[in-house]
Amino acid sequence: MELKVINEQGQEAAKLQASDVLFGREFNEALVHQIVVAYQANARSGDSKQKDRSEVRHTTTKPWRQKGTGRARAGSNGSPLWRGGGRIFPNSPDQNYSQKVNKKMFRAGMAAILSELARQDRLIVVDDLAVDAPKTKLFSAKLKSMGLDGNLLVITDELNENLYLSSRNLPNVLVLEAQEADPVSLVRFAKVLVTKNAVAKFEEMWG
Repeated sequence: MELKVINEQGQEAAKLQASDVLFGREFNEALVHQIVVAYQANARSGDSKQKDRSEVRHTTTKPWRQKGTGRARAGSNGSPLWRGGGRIFPNSPDQNYSQKVNKKMFRAGMAAILSELARQDRLIVVDDLAVDAPKTKLFSAKLKSMGLDGNLLVITDELNENLYLSSRNLPNVLVLEAQEADPVSLVRFAKVLVTKNAVAKFEEMWG
């Protein structure tokens, strides 16, 4: 599989021979959906707490006598059927939302995403990406010169401090190391800019 490598002017400068296993795979929508949902679920923390009928604050007095009123019998105003009563199946703070995804499935899903990005010309490769100083203006100008001034994910093999600091104030740009790349970010951004060394890192991790 050949990937287009661009220069700082946004023009094609060379071709990069990449792994067909990682960048030439058929798109599996069901698998990609599964790993995206699992990734988001694993980021959830079970920190919500609701009260059951034993925990709500209420009187223990019977609301009315058992018989003779014509109304349905009631023993407590903490009943889940009543307003202000406890929940029948309350959320607990130790609730676990995580979903298991096998390593083989995750690798196949990431390969399917990268392959689809390459097919749609949303994956752009550069030799290297660096800025001389931690200034947003410099980094923004570099991206514009490449024709990449929109919704962009930047992936490098090793995160340079100047690059990280200069990208923080750009609202539609995210810079990650190759080992931090995740399926949600790859799917969410319109364009993905990857360095040559990051492509090699991908092949090492998932190829």
